[in-house]
Amino acid sequence: MTKKSILITGGAGFIGSHVVRLFVQKYPDYHIFNLDKLTYAGNLKNLTDIEQAPNYTFIKADLVDALAIESLFQKHQFEGVIHLAAESHVDRSITNPMDFVMTNVVGTVNLLNAAKNAWKADFNNKLFYHVSTDEVYGSLHDGGFFLETTPYDPQSPYSASKASSDHFVRAYHNTYKIPVVISNCSNNYGPNQFPEKLIPLFINNIRNNKPLPVYGKGENVRDWLYVVDHARAIDMVYHKGKNGETYNIGGFNEWTNIDLIKVVCKTMDVKLGRTPGTSEQLITYVTDRAGHDLRYAIDAQKIMRELGWEPSLQFEEGIEKTIDWYLTNQQWMDEVTSGDYANYYDNLYGNR
Repeated sequence: MTKKSILITGGAGFIGSHVVRLFVQKYPDYHIFNLDKLTYAGNLKNLTDIEQAPNYTFIKADLVDALAIESLFQKHQFEGVIHLAAESHVDRSITNPMDFVMTNVVGTVNLLNAAKNAWKADFNNKLFYHVSTDEVYGSLHDGGFFLETTPYDPQSPYSASKASSDHFVRAYHNTYKIPVVISNCSNNYGPNQFPEKLIPLFINNIRNNKPLPVYGKGENVRDWLYVVDHARAIDMVYHKGKNGETYNIGGFNEWTNIDLIKVVCKTMDVKLGRTPGTSEQLITYVTDRAGHDLRYAIDAQKIMRELGWEPSLQFEEGIEKTIDWYLTNQQWMDEVTSGDYANYYDNLYGNR
């Protein structure tokens, strides 16, 4: 019996590695192909526990290379795509927006074209699942929550590029009838997150007694979700989601940045045996980010009601598990922040 071939893009990244692990371990009758460009945030050491699994294959490729993507679809006959690969850091998008246009927009369209051409309108048992973000909806100022029907209002080059890719996925569904689902998720946290993002950055900075840079007054509000819960949601949407539908995924777990940072500080003081209040002294307020959205908050009632998903961890429990992971895996953090892992990839894949 031929295994069902599923392509997961961005599978060496933070969220992607958790999705790859879940699918490889849960579905032995699937063959999971993990496609990743291995940029700074892609790290194969996130997947050392499953890299020898018989139903797992890693492919180093760039979504911007349309011919390479077309040939992979022809060679492996993917029946499903779970598309997570993306440039995702807002600050980087402000500095270099074209990288985000190429990867997030052009890369997504290349994938859609490859799927359309390979499937040739035979869409039985096929699915293109596009994983997006709540940032496409813009900013909430007066209460309320983002719904699946909330109009798009992206405020940064990053969120604009993700909004554009969402529109292309829906357009290909409407025009070419490709079966698609889309999910838009709130902020994720947990193991293996690249330390440019707030929580691992602050854990690392506290450990090394470095300043904790807080934008503005730290009043921006985010809804936080433990990454393993997001992977579980992706599993449910892939297998039970309705063709053409969008599902918002959130933790019902809103925190202002400053309150979240203080929880991290207090927990780190306990874990490191420091006097209470020591880590908070590292907080340093810096000029606010350009176009900084005030508040994101997801209404995840639809996925809970229709697919039976719900988050398993509240933030205090999740942040303790997360901090424990980073403190236990200091070598992972040290290698990522030192840049040694880039040389590792060059030696491993540079001549292929």
